[in-house]
This record gives sequence, structure tokens and C-alpha cells, in this order.
Amino acid sequence: MNTKSSLFAAASLAAALVANAADNPAQVHHRNLEVQGVNVFYREAGPAEAPVVLLLHGFGASSYMFRNLIPQLAGKYHVIAPDLPGFGQTSVGPGAKFTYTFDNLAGVIDAFTVAKGVDRYAMYVFDYGAPVGWRLAVKNPQKITAIVSQNGNAYEEGLSAGWADMRKAWAEPTAANRESLRRFNTLDMTKWQYTEGVRDASLIAPETWQLAHAAIERIGVEAQMDLLLDYGQNIKQYGQLHEFFRRNHPPTLAIWGKNDPFFVPAGAEAFKRDNPNAEVRFLDTGHFAIETHGDEIGKEMLEFLNRNVKR
Repeated sequence: MNTKSSLFAAASLAAALVANAADNPAQVHHRNLEVQGVNVFYREAGPAEAPVVLLLHGFGASSYMFRNLIPQLAGKYHVIAPDLPGFGQTSVGPGAKFTYTFDNLAGVIDAFTVAKGVDRYAMYVFDYGAPVGWRLAVKNPQKITAIVSQNGNAYEEGLSAGWADMRKAWAEPTAANRESLRRFNTLDMTKWQYTEGVRDASLIAPETWQLAHAAIERIGVEAQMDLLLDYGQNIKQYGQLHEFFRRNHPPTLAIWGKNDPFFVPAGAEAFKRDNPNAEVRFLDTGHFAIETHGDEIGKEMLEFLNRNVKR
């Protein structure tokens, strides 16, 4: 092949790759956005003009937990999954003062959606992502098109007996009670959260808890300790959230790993008490239901969103 033919072939291949990327909305992009002194890492996919779905991860995780869900949704929806401050690839600038509370986590994510130009969105909330999402909903009810809660608690009866030590620390935030919570950030405990209640633990990829623990070590365990102690503030705000449900009736799908050691099925059923548009599904798995039942969750989400979110 002569030089001219080689250049033409290379140019054709490059054009084909660009065209293929443009035609593949499920292709996931990995980006960063500076917000309030926080460098927010996020994953994004889907048509720019499509309805937005915001995915909010929880404790012991990051947006990596949505690595398979994003392509499932991105054919029809514009999907955005940020790492919360203190997790994954999101980092606080060296000169920024940041206190790890759920109010501040929600403030950063709220500012992030504004910076992204997102004024309407459905949201998937899980674990810590739930109190972040609940604050967004209470503050900006007009922005919420639908809610999917995967083991994202909103009612006190959803808290299991496993919260006893944390309740003690909330009531008496002494140095000793704070120290008693440190075990929740160990590698063994993180792994246990992924595998407890799972019928076949071989379905859980070890990278899930390994990456989560690596992020804790990189960012610093004290940030996680601060959030564990602050979690009690979320319960105090449940009343505002329930009023949001009663007033706005957002389409809600509570899809729950029923063997979750922290958030029990009663918490899922409770959504129906204040919201006539709440639907409940149970899965025979644990806390990280998306790791064992990701395909099922994706299909349920698409059916639910297609019924409830205007395109």
C-alpha cells in the first residue's frame, strides 16, 4: 500500500470510529467538574436531549457500582452518575475546607446538577445516596420526575438492629463511641456488606469491595467516620421528606434486596404510606442488590421510567 493509500485508510478508520462513538449513546464517558472546591468525578452516557437520570451511590461504593446499569439505561436516557465527596474518584481541593456532613454532600451534588444545566431529573438512590437525594427533592421538588430507591431508606422502621452502635454514638458523640464505629471502615466489613444475604457470593466481583476500600484509605477514614456520626441527622429530616411525598406524589419504585442487614423490608413498604404512586419490589439478595440482580433492576427501571417520565 502506498503512502497516499495508507493515509486515506487511516483517515477513513478515524472517521468510522468517530461516527461509531456518535451512534453509540451507551458509551460511557468519564469526566470531572469543579464545584465548590470539590473536583467531582462522574460517569455520563446517553443522548444529550433525553430525560436525565441521576444515579447516587452509597457507603462502601462509588459510581463504579453503576458500570453495567448505565449502558442499560443510556439507550433512552441521559444518565449521570457522580462520585460523592469522600468516595471514589471525587476529591476535595487541597486549599478547600470541607466538612463531611450529608448537608454538604447534598449541597455539592445540587451545585453539580446546576453546573451541568440539569433542571429536571429522575433519580436512583442507594444507601448514603438516599439522604443526599432526599435533600435535593425537599429543596427542589419541581426538579424530580421520578424516584428509584434501591435499599435507600426513608423511614425509621427501615433501620435494623445493626444500627445500635451508631444510634449510641449519635446520642452520645464521645471519643469512645466514635472510635467504636471505626470497624465499619475495615476491608472485612466492607466485603461483608457486599456478601451478607447473598445466595451465591461467587456472583460478587472482589473488585467491588477492594476498590471501595482503596478509596477509603486514599481519601482518609476520618471523612467516613464523620459521615457515620452525621447519619443521625438524616432521621431528623424524615418528616420533611414524608411531607414531600404526601404533597407531590412522585412516581417511586422501591426495589429492595430483602436480606439487607441494615435496611429491612419494612422500610420499602413504608413508601406506600405517604405516596400513592409508590411501587415496591423485593429481590432475594442483600444490600448491594445491583451486584447480583443488576439485569433485573435495569429492566424494572426501564419499564418504570418509560411509564412515568415524559420524553
